[in-house]
Amino acid sequence: MAKQRTISKEVSLQGVGLHTGNEVTLTFKPAPNNTGYCFVRTDLEGNPMVEADVNYVVNTQRGTNLEKDGVSIQTSEHVLAACVGLEIDNIIIELDAAEPPIMDGSSKFFVEALEKAGIEEQECDREEFVVTDVIRYVDDKTGSEILVMPADEYQVTTMVDFGTKVLGTQNASIQKMSEFKTEIADARTFSFLHELETLLEHGLIKGGDLNNAIVYVDKELSPETMDKLRVAFKKDNIAVKPNGILDNLTLHYPNEAARHKLLDVIGDLALVGTRIRGKVIANKPGHLVNTQFAKKLSKIIKAEKRNNVPKYDLDQEPLMDVNEIMNILPHRSPFLLVDKIIELTSSTVVGVKNVTMNEPFFVGHFPGKPVMPGVLQVEAMAQTGGILALKSVPDPENYLTFFMKIDNVKFKRQVVPGDTLIFKLELLAPIRRGICQMQGYAYANGKLVTEAILMAQIVKQK
Repeated sequence: MAKQRTISKEVSLQGVGLHTGNEVTLTFKPAPNNTGYCFVRTDLEGNPMVEADVNYVVNTQRGTNLEKDGVSIQTSEHVLAACVGLEIDNIIIELDAAEPPIMDGSSKFFVEALEKAGIEEQECDREEFVVTDVIRYVDDKTGSEILVMPADEYQVTTMVDFGTKVLGTQNASIQKMSEFKTEIADARTFSFLHELETLLEHGLIKGGDLNNAIVYVDKELSPETMDKLRVAFKKDNIAVKPNGILDNLTLHYPNEAARHKLLDVIGDLALVGTRIRGKVIANKPGHLVNTQFAKKLSKIIKAEKRNNVPKYDLDQEPLMDVNEIMNILPHRSPFLLVDKIIELTSSTVVGVKNVTMNEPFFVGHFPGKPVMPGVLQVEAMAQTGGILALKSVPDPENYLTFFMKIDNVKFKRQVVPGDTLIFKLELLAPIRRGICQMQGYAYANGKLVTEAILMAQIVKQK
């Protein structure tokens, strides 16, 4: 599997927000394994973070806008597309305003900044959603459709048709993400004249000028409209080119509109939070249909993670047997609930518990129909996670881990004598100041039986 990637050093660029017109500085910063894409508002108290998560999408008017706990990030798609296009997995995106700079209306300047910072591999494997069946979303109102089908790598095709003579029907495709920089990144955002007039009337395009948006003229320009455009764009003269766009701008490609829509699809699908291996085909895409499709994909991926029982050879020599576990954990019989550790990395641990009728809790827990108490399943999961947490200190025998919080606990199936429990725990964030947060799963008989998010603190014994 490919390794995760981040940037080597931080890099900044300045500009104005398209819709707000506010001056803004954007700073890309390296991020640890499994961070994903995270926006940070440095202009607000506490520097609140908004993860690039489709569940935080609040509206898709003129861009994909996120909000978490009242903190907003507007028009996120061009920045995210640049990160995906350069196959960066983990990055912090700091902003001192709500909206990234529009630059020239494309991802070009973000790509250039990221390349200037340099890209480096990290320790953890890249997570990837491998598409095995066709997944489709259709918007009946607009006729927009987006689907993904199996393919050897991430590919995207867009087809646009706005029903206007000036733009017509256009297609664009990318077969390898390595083509993004040269074929897609410099495709600029566009608007129709009738949309532009509405945006200007509502004060929604304060940072726009003829250098960061292609304007297709789909109606006759009245003298009054010409005057408004000259004022809005601070130009002495404005005219329409023979190809139907406002002047002072030359198209990079005849199908630049379709290429920019492809750029938007890549940026919006970044909100899924997982790399995709499959071919996306989008017919008449837009931020609404893109993000609705991303929500559908996200749910499917999460369900697959829950139900995708990992395969392990339980007969192999364990990394740690019960004696080695007791050298690290303070628990002892009858409360040591992990028999062996079969996998241990910097971010993941897998442990095994053989459930037998000799367990002392079966004496009183439904003697006629013995069932392992759910709280003890969580405790066994936590003990397994304790091995991972204590791996972060040089002398684990001198430390303890204490529960701080347990969230989203779900018991799916009963655990009974004869079952072999497999616990898998993964760090949700790097361990900082002794605080460890993990997603835990317990499997038995090829099925998920329990899941929970655990938070613990590593404390040195006195």
